[in-house]
Amino acid sequence: MKHTPNILSAVLVLIAGCEAPAASPPLPDGFVYLEQVAPSIVQDMRYATAYNFTGAPVPGYEAGRCILSKPAAEALAGVQASLVEQGLTLKVYDCYRPQQAVNAFVAWSEADDTATQGIFYPALTKEVLFPEGYIARRSGHSRGSTVDLAIAFQATARDVDRSGHPCDQAKGPAKPAGQLDFGTAYDCFDTLSHTFDARIQGVAAANRALLVESMQPHGFENYPKEWWHFTYQPEPFPDLYFDFPVR
Repeated sequence: MKHTPNILSAVLVLIAGCEAPAASPPLPDGFVYLEQVAPSIVQDMRYATAYNFTGAPVPGYEAGRCILSKPAAEALAGVQASLVEQGLTLKVYDCYRPQQAVNAFVAWSEADDTATQGIFYPALTKEVLFPEGYIARRSGHSRGSTVDLAIAFQATARDVDRSGHPCDQAKGPAKPAGQLDFGTAYDCFDTLSHTFDARIQGVAAANRALLVESMQPHGFENYPKEWWHFTYQPEPFPDLYFDFPVR
């Protein structure tokens, strides 16, 4: 009699030999992973890497994932839908920020370490970063509805910029890879980063205006000292500063 394989047993063996995809760690009520709401938005979460003003991955960023309050994420999906029709996309650099990361920024500002000055604050001394408000003990990012982002062409949005150009010269031919020309790089500690600084002209000024005009109808207010920084209003957690890690 010809032997007939037990198909069910074979399937069970295959299943047992395969690992299930890792589930996303649970988040506090009211928060979501951005990719679950707007998967086409490109993420380049800088503080999970060493390419940021501290020169090292920042405590609290155990993964390069954007987390936001649910209303902010849904509103950002609306912004993305309007840009996709133009062949463009959002590219996020930072979203929810744990308080422990903010504490690490403060500690860095007080340490004798200027290794990243030539890239992120070439025109300033480190001593002025805290008094001038570039670094603070509390950040709106820790409330979950603030996002740092740029606009990019869809075709090149996933290019990763680690060029090391001085941020105040990162424009025109030297603009950061993976985004439009905004006149400075992201996280540039300089008055040139003010959204409507009069020295920013031409294409870069137009791109900053496009970003503001794309975000405002969906409830996002720009912080005028940083062209990349927007907060969704009304904030669901206006008085809470969270510290759960990004995983």
